[in-house]
Amino acid sequence: MSDGTPEIRVLDVKTLHEKRRLKVHDGPSSVFQLNELEYVEGEIFANVWHSDRIARISPQTGKVLGWIDLQGLLSPMYQRTPDAVLNGIAYDPVKNRLFVTGKLWPNIYEIQLVSR
Repeated sequence: MSDGTPEIRVLDVKTLHEKRRLKVHDGPSSVFQLNELEYVEGEIFANVWHSDRIARISPQTGKVLGWIDLQGLLSPMYQRTPDAVLNGIAYDPVKNRLFVTGKLWPNIYEIQLVSR
């Protein structure tokens, strides 16, 4: 669970009681505005509110393992309001597919991750 702070709360799936917390950091810097969490192949993906980036986070340490940069995915014609932000991550483990969308976005996008 996230609340916009650098901490992710890990909850018991049956009781929803908090088991532990992770402080998310990229090097020495805390990462704020974490939003929309998704567990993907052993990592936590979290978009950073009002940005075009998704953090790939270690669920053991809270360390940012990498960034997914989605700048340019949404056409400028749909970015007329500050509320039109990245805000949706979904993973299909059966077909190993990753989808993203956002508030006021007209589409859901299937993306493939590539290394730079």
